[in-house]
Amino acid sequence: MLDALGMLGAGFGHAFQGGVVLHAFWATLVGIIIGALPGLTATMGVALLTTLTFSMAHSTAILVLICVYVGAIYGGSRSAILLNIPGTPASAASTLDGFPLARQGLAGRAMGISTTGSWMGTLFGALCLAVLAPAVGEFALGFQSYEMFWVAMFGIVIAGSLSGGDPLKGYIAGFLGLFVATVGQEANHAYPRFAFGSTDLAGGLGLLPVLVGVFGVAEVLNSMRGPAVQAVASKIDSILPRPSDVLRYWRTIFRSGAIGTFIGAMPGLGEDIAAWTSYAAAKRVSAEREKFGKGSVEGLMAAETGESACVPGAIIPVLTLAVPGSAPAAVLMAAMMIHGLNPGPMLAISSPEFIYQIVAMLIIADMVKLFYGLVLVRPLLWVLLIPRERLMPVVFVLCTVGAFAITSRLFDIWVMLGAGLVGFVLRELRFPMAPLVLGIVLGDLLDKNLLRGLVLSNGDITPFFTRPISAVLAAVTLLTLLLSIPAVQAGWGRGRQALQRRLRRAG
Repeated sequence: MLDALGMLGAGFGHAFQGGVVLHAFWATLVGIIIGALPGLTATMGVALLTTLTFSMAHSTAILVLICVYVGAIYGGSRSAILLNIPGTPASAASTLDGFPLARQGLAGRAMGISTTGSWMGTLFGALCLAVLAPAVGEFALGFQSYEMFWVAMFGIVIAGSLSGGDPLKGYIAGFLGLFVATVGQEANHAYPRFAFGSTDLAGGLGLLPVLVGVFGVAEVLNSMRGPAVQAVASKIDSILPRPSDVLRYWRTIFRSGAIGTFIGAMPGLGEDIAAWTSYAAAKRVSAEREKFGKGSVEGLMAAETGESACVPGAIIPVLTLAVPGSAPAAVLMAAMMIHGLNPGPMLAISSPEFIYQIVAMLIIADMVKLFYGLVLVRPLLWVLLIPRERLMPVVFVLCTVGAFAITSRLFDIWVMLGAGLVGFVLRELRFPMAPLVLGIVLGDLLDKNLLRGLVLSNGDITPFFTRPISAVLAAVTLLTLLLSIPAVQAGWGRGRQALQRRLRRAG
């Protein structure tokens, strides 16, 4: 315990050395602006900023990206409350009660509630990260290639089945991401796969150009064909949080923080699912459920707390298993690897202090977010009035520069454009993006551990199914697949109802 507190204190000390913490102020502000502008997402913001952090020290770069991540998730509530348009998908639940409060002349109070909930949610999740990450990392030290293969496979399957909509589309998107990750030379013998004689393809498709294309260029194309967005609120009352709101709904804050952290730790679910789940849980047990959807303070508090607690929660599997919990966390994990960090089970052994540096970074970003949430309300209103048709060309230029700056290859720009077109088409066809991103990021982990496991077993696949932890992970993955089939779901539901009836009769 004392060692953990010492490393956490050292993490704060490291962040305050050399003015590194000053980066938190501009990065968090950039994140809030990205989140507040409809059409821009936290994933795209982290991906774009990753391309601009190559010259920074790794700790400074990760601090910048975490601040952008935290700020963007929070910033989405600005347009959700004032425009009834979520700035990020995670803020969709905030529109249900935030916009009605604004229409009642309580826009300032609504933004104060969202600021309070978001601040407490991130703080709760950061404390959970400090407590849980070392324990999970120590447990994961027993994982070998066989177990890590199933961890990666489970991450893609669970993201595909629970990301919303048709599970089949989620699986297709996930395995499309896996295919993209296998293009290029394989790890053991450098044999080129899907290269078709091209030296550029033999080098593989760059992770960041693909992610920038899927989220940046696809967002530009999607926004260009969308309707214009007009501000509907300009008068702001007091935005100072009311202590009575916190004291009255402390159970909601604690419940939503726990739900958000748990959902964040599940691979691929993300902040939007955390917000909706927290909102639904609060409505289910609330004594004021008739106010939900009509301007409920409790509903807005639950949604904001849940989505913000999901951010540290999504970093837990990144640091302990090298499996991202959300799409922005996947880009953050890619940035860590680009900067020479190796997230995963060995991180707790090789660099245990880095885990607490991440906790310190999250808390710093959270405090800076609170500062901006209280003092920059009116300037953010001006930001929301920027015409989208003027903003998107700037975003496209940043995407192009970022993709080229990684390796200075023209081929990466073509990869970005191709990935952007594919991402745009997939969105039009209602394919979820989270499984696609996890497939791209986890593809390398899955591929290397599959090949390494086969080498260790001389080509025998039975260790993937007979080792205790591997067998459990394989069974859970298969069960997740089966339960996503409608016929199996219906049979499971009928069987559960029949069992409940028998138990009632027996009782």
